[in-house]
Amino acid sequence: MQKPTLVTALTALITFSGTANAEHHTAEEMDSPKLVVAISVDQFSANLFSEYRSSYTGGMKRLADGVVFPSGYQSHAATETCPGHSTIMTGVHSGRAGIIGNNWIDLSIKRDDKTVYCAEDERVAGTSFGDITAATQGEYIASAWHLLVPTLGERLKKISPKSRNVAVAGKDRAALMMGGKAVDEIYWWKGKGFATAEGRKTLPSVVALNEAIAAKIDTARPAYATPAQCVAHSAKIMHGDGQSVGDYAFQRPDGAASIYRGSPDFDGSIIAAATILVKDLALGQGEATDILSIGLSATDYIGHAFGTEGLEMCIQMSELDRSLGEFFDVLDGEGIDYVVMLTADHGGLDLPERMSLQGVPTAQRIDPDLNAKTIGKTVAESLNMPGDKPVLYADGPFGDYYVSLDLSEKQREQVKNSAIALIAAHPQVEAVFDHDELLAISVPSGSPESWTLAQRARASFNPDRSGDFIVLLKKAVTPIASTARGYVATHGSPWDYDRRVPILFWRAGMQHFEQPMTVMTVDIAPTLGALIGVEIPTGETDGKCLDIDGGPANSCE
Repeated sequence: MQKPTLVTALTALITFSGTANAEHHTAEEMDSPKLVVAISVDQFSANLFSEYRSSYTGGMKRLADGVVFPSGYQSHAATETCPGHSTIMTGVHSGRAGIIGNNWIDLSIKRDDKTVYCAEDERVAGTSFGDITAATQGEYIASAWHLLVPTLGERLKKISPKSRNVAVAGKDRAALMMGGKAVDEIYWWKGKGFATAEGRKTLPSVVALNEAIAAKIDTARPAYATPAQCVAHSAKIMHGDGQSVGDYAFQRPDGAASIYRGSPDFDGSIIAAATILVKDLALGQGEATDILSIGLSATDYIGHAFGTEGLEMCIQMSELDRSLGEFFDVLDGEGIDYVVMLTADHGGLDLPERMSLQGVPTAQRIDPDLNAKTIGKTVAESLNMPGDKPVLYADGPFGDYYVSLDLSEKQREQVKNSAIALIAAHPQVEAVFDHDELLAISVPSGSPESWTLAQRARASFNPDRSGDFIVLLKKAVTPIASTARGYVATHGSPWDYDRRVPILFWRAGMQHFEQPMTVMTVDIAPTLGALIGVEIPTGETDGKCLDIDGGPANSCE
């Protein structure tokens, strides 16, 4: 199969200097790893892991031969990128972390655009995020300011000042939520290369990588070869106004940099950046343990643009496996004692046009009139209120809805009650929860697969940021009314196809086992913390340490 050109070119910069020891050791015999590699594969559902597991031969095969929790949970209802990433390295539910969604509404902020992006600092005057799905967004300052709790890397640096906390991702929100505020180096994709946080200098090696990317990103690339296991996935599925997905192999003409992110090449660039950081900073090769958080974003962009069950995703799974294998080979070659954890920020649902042909006849797109603007206008008219200003605000058809602060308290209550009644009666809506109703519920614990919808919503609820009410859609309702903008499928629901994610651990010498019982992504930080001597107090985590020794010893002790 053809390799992404950037990863291939990068190998010239890499030297190999050792091999990993594959002999099994117990927890009592093993020292703390020198490098923690925490990987989030955006939209990598437990379903995808199960579907493609038998075809893995590279990095994913290595991880599948380690410690496998196939039924991990992003347990909350707001199964979006920012909330999911906020749980992985903090050990708390997204609501407690303050990250209730990718976006939310703050009607009190002093700017015309009341939409707040989870990874912006809206306190900076003159900034505005704009539309998260747009090709070009507003000018905003990327920041982890909204994250209310420390990450594992930040905790490590407090007790081990020589440790480095480094993050790189395809999305700023992934890098910032996993790295936190106190990072040594942090990078994310912006435009045609990697950018860093405001006020930081880009490493010369990253500048060189950006120049290599810029020289190639607009040039044509041929189609990927179709792996044998992907032949059966290649079938054209029509959607929208004569558009189709399902049989595309990522060929690009000259000048098509705008679609680069939605291809395996994008993860290749992120892994290239991670490799450079390992080499340049000598991560895992000093006195203290370092943490490298990696957010691989191509699976998500491919899932949105092409769905989860076509040729496109099959090729992506093959390339993800291969690229991770190359990256682990680099770490082995450097002689680094490292532990890898891989999980996902959320799952994903295929496009309804294909689902309806594959056993789910109820799969459908959202009613275009199910939105804050239309519902708000109907409510205002029914209450004889003037229609010159909106009475309802929301970032999309589901999730958090906010009632205008320009109304009196009595009017606000009337609008809220009328809107809840109208939305709850919609045939595509499963449930609507009032803000105060969720506030009265205890934060759930125990097995997340048995949580009620209200408990799932409570896990991503924050009393200061969540809406006046929260809307949850029925199963198999895709909250994209039109595919004209290039998004055909998505996630964000409280259902298990969006909540279930694999949680995988690997370290040289680690005893393989597979535990099918459910665990949560909030268990990851306590588990990794135990390996490197970072104890997260019980009252500061919603998770628990998982014993990943696989033998009589206990990695949590």
